[in-house]
Amino acid sequence: MKFGPASPRNAIGGVTVHTLRQGSLVLKKGTTVGPAEVEALESAGIKEIVVVRLEDGDVSEDVAAASIAQAVAGDGVRVEGAFTGRANLFAARAGVLAIDRAAVDRINGVDEAITFATLPAFKPVVEGEMVATVKLIPFGVEGRLRDAAVKAAGGGVLKVAPYVIKRVGVVSTLLPGLSSKVVEKTLRVTAERLAPTGAAIIAERRVPHEERALAAAIKELLGLGAELVIVFGASAIADRRDVIPAALTDVGGTIEHFGMPVDPGNLLLVGRAGDVPVLGAPGCARSPVENGFDWVLMRLLAGLKVSRAEIMGMGVGGLLMEIVTRPQPRVKPETEGERHVAAIVLAAGRSTRMGGPNKLLAELDGKKLVRIATEQALASRASEVIVVTGHQAELIEQALDGLKVKYVRNPDFAEGLAGSVKAGIAAVPETCDGAVICLGDMPLIDARLIDRLIEAFAPDRGNLIVVPASEGRRGNPVLWSRRFFDELMTLSGDVGARHLITKHAEAVAEVPADGERAFLDIDTPAALEAARGG
Repeated sequence: MKFGPASPRNAIGGVTVHTLRQGSLVLKKGTTVGPAEVEALESAGIKEIVVVRLEDGDVSEDVAAASIAQAVAGDGVRVEGAFTGRANLFAARAGVLAIDRAAVDRINGVDEAITFATLPAFKPVVEGEMVATVKLIPFGVEGRLRDAAVKAAGGGVLKVAPYVIKRVGVVSTLLPGLSSKVVEKTLRVTAERLAPTGAAIIAERRVPHEERALAAAIKELLGLGAELVIVFGASAIADRRDVIPAALTDVGGTIEHFGMPVDPGNLLLVGRAGDVPVLGAPGCARSPVENGFDWVLMRLLAGLKVSRAEIMGMGVGGLLMEIVTRPQPRVKPETEGERHVAAIVLAAGRSTRMGGPNKLLAELDGKKLVRIATEQALASRASEVIVVTGHQAELIEQALDGLKVKYVRNPDFAEGLAGSVKAGIAAVPETCDGAVICLGDMPLIDARLIDRLIEAFAPDRGNLIVVPASEGRRGNPVLWSRRFFDELMTLSGDVGARHLITKHAEAVAEVPADGERAFLDIDTPAALEAARGG
C-alpha cells in the first residue's frame, strides 16, 4: 500500500487520508479522488493532498473487516455491512455470549492493522445488542494478513447460546424468624431475573430447614418437570455436609462445586440431579443486585456447563463492589434537597402508524398533542424542558411557539426512537441529577404525574429509576438518574430503554398511576378518535 502526498491530478484513484476544508470545499477522509474532486481541489487552490493507494495483493479496509467479521461470527451472531473499515457484530437472539478467547488473541496478534474487540465472555445479551467489532486501522492491508486473521479465527469465535431452560422449580427452607415477606420478595426477584431469558417458575415449595423435608421437595419438583431447581436456604450453606448439599445427595444427586471467588456470591452450591442442574443459592441471590449467582445461573439457563475450573477462574473481576444503588467516591452525592431533573419531550418521530399526517400536530380539545405534552412538562417541577425534534421540525417548533423550551434536533430521527433519546440526554445540563423522558404523543400525562416521579426520585435511598405503574404494568414517562446516562447513550435503532429497567431492577421505584394516563399513546387514527371521545 502506497501512502504519501500527491498533486490533485496525480492523486486520481487514491483515497484521501485526511478531511480537507478550504473555503466552500469539504473533502472527507476516505474519499476516492476522481476528476470532479481534482477540479474542486484545483479551484480551491490546493496544490497537494495526502492519499493512499492499494497495490497488487492488497485488500481495502472494508473488504478486510467484512471478511474477518464473517469468519468470527458463529451461531446467533449477525454481521452488519462494513463501513470506514469497521464491521460490527450483533446478537441475533437473546442468550449468553460465548467467546473463544484464544482465537480473539490470535486474531489480534496477526498484525497491528487488525483489531477485534468483544463484550465480556458469558455476558447475557439481548437481540440486537452489539457484541463485537472488527476495525481495520489503515485504509487497506495486505491480502495475506487478512487471510491470516481469517485462518486464526478458525470459524465461530463468537456465538450467542440461546436460553434453553424454561421450567424452574424453587424451594425455600424455613426457620423461625424468617419472614414470609422475605420469601415472597425472593420469589419476585427470582421471577424478574428469569424473565429476560423466557424462563419461569413452574412451582415453588416451602419446607422446614431439614434434610428430609428438603429432599422430598426437590424430588417433587423434579417430578413436575423442573429443568432447573434453585434452593434458597433459611440459613447459608456452611459445609458440603450441611442441609442443602445433604438433601441433594439424598435424591441421588451430586455436588459439582461449592464456593466461588466472587463477592457477593461466595456460598454458591452447584450440583446436579440426573440431567437437571440444582443450585444452592447464596444469601445475596435474594437481592436483584448482580452477584456471583447471576454469573452461573445465566450460563446454566443457556445450556452451558459450568465447570469447577471455570468457577474458580472468576476471581479476577469477582469483587463486585460498584453496584448502581451504592454511590461511588467519584460520583457527587445526590441529596434530598438538591434534586434537579430536566424533562425531555420526544417529538421527532415520523408517525408512520398514523398513515400520513404527523400525529403530534393533531388536535385534542383545541390544542396540538405536542403542545399539550410540552405545557404539562413546563408546569411540572422539572428544572427545564428539552424538546427533541426531527421529522417536520419547523412545524413542531411552530406549534410550540411562545413556550420557554430548549430545542434539540435529532438528525437520525428516521432510524428510530434511540436517536431521539440520545439527543435529549446529551442536551441535559451538568447541573441536573436526572431526566424524565416524556413522549409527545401521550396527552394524558399531566404535571402532577411528572411531579410525583420527581418526588419519588431519591438517589440516597436507591430510587434511581422512577416509573408510573398500574395493576402490575409499567408505563411512561420514566425518570432516569444521571448514573444511567452513559447506558442510555448506547441505545440504537427503534429501541427504547425498557431492557435497562429490567437490568437495573434494584434501582427502580414505582409510582401509582392512572392506567389510562400512563399507557395511552396516540399511535393510530383510532387512538386519536378514542382520546377525543369518538
